[in-house]
Amino acid sequence: MQRRSLLGTAIAAAALPLGARRARAAEELTVVSWGGAFQDAQSKALFQPAAKALGITVKEETYSGLAELRLRAKSGAVTWDVVSSGSGTSARAGVEGLLEKLDYHVIDVKDFIPGTYADYYIGGDAFATVAAWNTKTYGQAGPQSWADFWDAKKFPGTRAYRNTVTLEPALMADGVPPDQVYAVLSAPGGIDRAIRKMQELKPHVAVWWSSGAQSAQLMKDGAVDMVAGWNGRFDDARKSGAQVAYTFNQALLDYDCFVVPKGAPHRDLAMRFVAEISKPEYQAALTRYITYGPTNRRAYDIGAIPADYAATLPSAPANTAKELLIDDGWYMKYTQQAAQAYQDMMTQ
Repeated sequence: MQRRSLLGTAIAAAALPLGARRARAAEELTVVSWGGAFQDAQSKALFQPAAKALGITVKEETYSGLAELRLRAKSGAVTWDVVSSGSGTSARAGVEGLLEKLDYHVIDVKDFIPGTYADYYIGGDAFATVAAWNTKTYGQAGPQSWADFWDAKKFPGTRAYRNTVTLEPALMADGVPPDQVYAVLSAPGGIDRAIRKMQELKPHVAVWWSSGAQSAQLMKDGAVDMVAGWNGRFDDARKSGAQVAYTFNQALLDYDCFVVPKGAPHRDLAMRFVAEISKPEYQAALTRYITYGPTNRRAYDIGAIPADYAATLPSAPANTAKELLIDDGWYMKYTQQAAQAYQDMMTQ
């Protein structure tokens, strides 16, 4: 009986017009992210609620990054519809022709933080690179600026810093106002100036960290006295007992994005899905699971994020006023030059 029912269903489906069969197939989207706690939060707050709202099924997968997306695109084997990616990676993938242009007739960005969306990508959450410190060493009176982070006389102790290009704090430590950092970095001698300032910090850097997990572990272990790293990692470390505090003053505001790969099997539905998860209700829901902030500013106005909790998020208006938004355009133009100088600085 069961076999006959299944056979009958299959025959009925095959009898549908081709257009109807394609429409039925298009009711499933494949959404890809990085796995772990981050994707778990996305799944609970964004992917599955949006699937229910749109009446579709979302299949979730994980991936390793741009190289995997590039390989699939060049082989013509794109099976993904929506991909979660970093802003810098998204910008590069767009330039390489790996992405579909987003349809902003469908996706509403009128309330988004300026600079957190572009032709090929849209911000899904915001995080910040902050100056964090060990409260066992400094109490609550740790470094409140990058100048403090650099000042080994005022704040004696060991530092940890990222092992890939992060020059903006060096210029702010050197007295450049945040709103002039990228102008200075783009001018002749700007990168060299930042590298010279990095060389001042280098004797006090005990660890050049390579992953967010490593930066958080350094705080958990009390292995260094201060770290330049991602706020969400330090929040997680604090929940695990780490004695860590940080400031959003002069923090680097960055964001994770959603993109639609070139040749996505269900492009139009993918645009509707991205539009759905970009609504303030969804972005506010994500903050329940991780201390990353919305890029849609309306998420702060709908009463879904308690005021005291909102103040701890990197994209809260009071915090963005003190931060520097990462300029992906600068990175696209100067990464190779800056990366070589940065690598030389660390190893010489």
